Amino acid sequence: MSKGNYIRRYGSINAHVVLYVFFIMVTANALCMILFNILYAAGVVMGTAPMLLLLVTLSVSTIIGSALTYVFSGVVLRPLLQLSAAMQKVAKGDFTVKIGELSSMYEIRLLQENFNIMTRELGGTEMFRNDFINGFSHEFKTPMVSVYGFAKQLKKGGLTPQQQEEYIDIILSESQRLINMSGNILTLNKLENQEIVSDKTVFRLDEEIRRSILLLEQQWSRKNITVIPELDELEFYGSAEMLRQVWLNVIGNAIKYTDENGEIKITLDRSRSDENEVVVAVCDNGIGMDKKTAERIFEKFYRGDTSRTSSGNGLGLPMVKRIVELCKGTIRVTSEPGKGTEFYIYLPDERFAEEERPTRRKRGADRVTA
Repeated sequence: MSKGNYIRRYGSINAHVVLYVFFIMVTANALCMILFNILYAAGVVMGTAPMLLLLVTLSVSTIIGSALTYVFSGVVLRPLLQLSAAMQKVAKGDFTVKIGELSSMYEIRLLQENFNIMTRELGGTEMFRNDFINGFSHEFKTPMVSVYGFAKQLKKGGLTPQQQEEYIDIILSESQRLINMSGNILTLNKLENQEIVSDKTVFRLDEEIRRSILLLEQQWSRKNITVIPELDELEFYGSAEMLRQVWLNVIGNAIKYTDENGEIKITLDRSRSDENEVVVAVCDNGIGMDKKTAERIFEKFYRGDTSRTSSGNGLGLPMVKRIVELCKGTIRVTSEPGKGTEFYIYLPDERFAEEERPTRRKRGADRVTA
């Protein structure tokens, strides 16, 4: 019998109740016998009618049994009362509560462990919600203040044609930023509430990545960046439209943080450890980032550029991470300041059953995992 089955069988509430009842009955009978022997030795019960003696014995046994039941019921009910009190705290919004002393009874212990998991998840969700609201408020307020300020200057008048043109460009830029932010938030919210990818088809993954590179041509051409695609011809089963957001965001991110005349290399091939998995790598020789920044780039509204001089709203990479997760893949990043950044995206081809895939080799031990 395995340890888990043993605990379930002999550590259950039923087993504890049976043991407690058996102990109470034996203890009550033993105390009655001791009391009867004492009274018999003292000559108190001699000559007593049998029915009366039986009634006295049953009464004494009942009283003793009830007293023992009251005492031992606390052992069973105490963890349930603790759990009830903890749940009342959670109902009032306290998600830091945790049950430290776990019961020896399997069912109650399982309930307590699940309660601790629940409060931990709720606490994380509450923290995330607060961070999200604070981040969104800040990100939304900044362009709104710019739009309001420059629109107010335009209404006052007295500006040169050059100033008017400049202010209008700023208003248009900030308005576009708000539109992009709203669209990204809606898309990310949809992805976070989505569990199943429905529009799956077989398509040429290399052609989709090549198409994304062409869509971004204006951006990398403006900075005279050399883009080197090394894409194996691969068919893939998944959502081409959803994955397009991944390529546009990751490649666009590489373009943004690569200096003029820089280089971006994009590769696509099969994984060395799993033939049913594809690997897309986007590597640049741009400004790079430190370890602390690399660990946080998949957080909502986080931007490594604290000066906020670069475009973006810190939602692109969180969206990428969520899409990769929905596709049952992983994304990893390694970077070093001044030496560039490398993104690795691992995607399983879902045409093959999970059990048919060989065990994956541990990858990227020296990489920062998202």
